[in-house]
Amino acid sequence: MNIHKNARLTFIRRVEMVEDVLKSHFPDSQAAQLYGVSAATVRKWVGRFLAEGKPGLVDRSSRPNCSPRAIDESKALTIVELRKKRMTQARIAEYLSLSKATVSRVLGRAGLARLSDLEPAEPVQRYEYENPGDLIHIDTKKLGRIEKTGHRATGDRRDRSRGAGWEVLFVAIDDHARIAYTELYPDESQESACRFLANAHAYYCSLGAKPKWLLTDNGSAFRAKSFSRICAGLEVKHRFTKPYRPQTNGKAERFIQSALREWAYGFIYKSSDERATTLHEWIHHYNWHRPHQGIGGKAPMSRLSTNRNNLLQLHS
Repeated sequence: MNIHKNARLTFIRRVEMVEDVLKSHFPDSQAAQLYGVSAATVRKWVGRFLAEGKPGLVDRSSRPNCSPRAIDESKALTIVELRKKRMTQARIAEYLSLSKATVSRVLGRAGLARLSDLEPAEPVQRYEYENPGDLIHIDTKKLGRIEKTGHRATGDRRDRSRGAGWEVLFVAIDDHARIAYTELYPDESQESACRFLANAHAYYCSLGAKPKWLLTDNGSAFRAKSFSRICAGLEVKHRFTKPYRPQTNGKAERFIQSALREWAYGFIYKSSDERATTLHEWIHHYNWHRPHQGIGGKAPMSRLSTNRNNLLQLHS
């Protein structure tokens, strides 16, 4: 048994206390005061010693020998089997004459608290296009504008900036190389989306990775006719993710998590402008120096081309 860190009596101290009472004839009250316990505790340990000897002074489990209200193993297994037949917790409790709390506790331990837990886990499907530019993921993330150092940094909820508004981070990431391109806009309008697509397309073309396919979510800006015309003019084929399936655009979602953790919320900023000025530096670090676990711990630019001269030219 593990002895509590604040325990008054260890095994050795209990032996000493019992010897003081039995051999030195200390009164129970005097022994209690000496060892910092109650007189009842002194009598308890002396009684155990007289009945069992020194083994009786060892810590015992506080678990009761008998728990009349606990269910047996067979009934717990029956609960699980009935759940696998898609019975609700209320029906199982009524069928077995048990309380709903007991059924809920057993199913929680079995990982079957929800009926959806009975469905087989959907296998993770990972994919990667063969060459840079074959597919570009585009997504957006709203960021609260910064007017002063807020509660995220100070820890005081009174420092919240109400009514500061939002700005939108547009992100593009290459499916093969994981090279990212980002811009901040004041809104998610179709004009902002079109301008970002044109700039991102020019950026990837400058790297020698002309985009062929584009993958976005079903946002109104990406569904706009003006956005479709930009795609057609750039000769980029546009795809949409399945509704309520953010995993389809998982590379962009994962990049946004990194951007929030390492850039947007990774430092204390006094204003939105200060945060915006650091974005270029962070993106350069992400593309050229930061190891990416999804591509074997390499920096994204290392996958752009096997031509070392091209990489040196781009880096310069």
